[in-house]
Amino acid sequence: MATYVLLHGAYQGGWIWQPVATRLRAAGHTVYAPTLDGCGERVHLLRPGITVGTQAQEIAQLLFYEDLQDVVLVGTSAEGMVLCRAAELARERLARLVFVDALALLPGEQVGSIVQRAAPNATTALATGPTKTDAEQRLFADLPPAHPPSPCGPGSADGGGHVLGAVLGKFHIPENSSALIMASATPFCFCTT
Repeated sequence: MATYVLLHGAYQGGWIWQPVATRLRAAGHTVYAPTLDGCGERVHLLRPGITVGTQAQEIAQLLFYEDLQDVVLVGTSAEGMVLCRAAELARERLARLVFVDALALLPGEQVGSIVQRAAPNATTALATGPTKTDAEQRLFADLPPAHPPSPCGPGSADGGGHVLGAVLGKFHIPENSSALIMASATPFCFCTT
């Protein structure tokens, strides 16, 4: 059986992979779906200095400390960039790379020059991303919430509750649909230093 490490997209956490992880585990595979620093339920850890490189280091360290070998590393959305860097850092531990509607920059490309937002971003001192309203009305409008949005508002770690996955809550994917359809609606996150 294979070992999978599943990387969530921007504004999300490892929980987006629950339906996929459940099926893979039922088939006998080992599955890790970590939530990266500053994302999802770890939004309280948002701080200056979180970059693609630091998140890739998190993944490389997971592979090392769990002593994982022949890993299928899967990424979606902005974590395609993390997947690429993690692959450079831990190539000897990887069997395959899988990009699911993931951003993988070509040499010389920059995120800001290829990702065009249809609506203005909400920006804090640490991150920028869609407003809660934009996310609810446009980006995730077709996905019913599984529970109320998580408690992220004034006084929370992100300062205003307008960016990152914690404000979007966790969305339910009906059993008869592909868990990977979420990837097509995933926006991108830009962390500043």
